[in-house]
Formats: sequence, C-alpha cells, structure tokens
Amino acid sequence: MSDFHLVFSELRNIMAPYAAELTTQKDTNDELYVNTAHIQKNKTPLFFGAVQIKKSYVSYHLMPVYSQPALLEQVSDELKKHMQGKSCFNFKSIEPRLLDELAALTKAGYNSYKEQGFV
Repeated sequence: MSDFHLVFSELRNIMAPYAAELTTQKDTNDELYVNTAHIQKNKTPLFFGAVQIKKSYVSYHLMPVYSQPALLEQVSDELKKHMQGKSCFNFKSIEPRLLDELAALTKAGYNSYKEQGFV
C-alpha cells in the first residue's frame, strides 16, 4: 500500500461516519464523495465533503467551512498551512494531531449543516 493510500485511509476514517449519515455519491479505493440530501436551487445535492488521492497529495474537501468561514476561526496555523482554497486540505503524510483537529472541524461542519437544516 502506498503512503498516499495510508493517508487516504486515515482521512477516509474521518469522513466515513458522515458518509453513513448522508448520501455517498462515490466510494472507491481512491475517493469518497459525500453529499447531503438537501437539494439546492440548481437542483443538485449540497456537497458535504470528499477525500481523494491526487497525483501529489491526498485532498480532504469540507464544504461547510466554505459556507461558514467562522468554523475556521479556531483552526491552528499548522492545519491552515495544509489548506488550498477555501475548503480543501492537502496531506502528503499522516500527522495525527492535525488529523484529530480535522476530525473536530468535520464534526463542527456537520453540526453547522444540521443547524441550517441541510441534514
């Protein structure tokens, strides 16, 4: 198993409980893609998050932080260094402390979506 598959496995474990509660659009050896059941004005489901193996890293997308940037106020500078764009975190290796922080952020994002009536 490649290092990226190990990283993917760890990140997938963070997203998996929410995939079980929401709608899993894709679940393969290199991608987990999760939507909510909430249908937007454009008639597509609201995206929750995804974990994907890319060429140079493993990406962890968490859409609640895009729609609710205040969720990022308590995020450490170390985790922010892994951000690309407004809702994506990229990892090349397993960093347990940061993964714990990402798990807490994912839970907060889920709760935010829940409070807004999206889940």
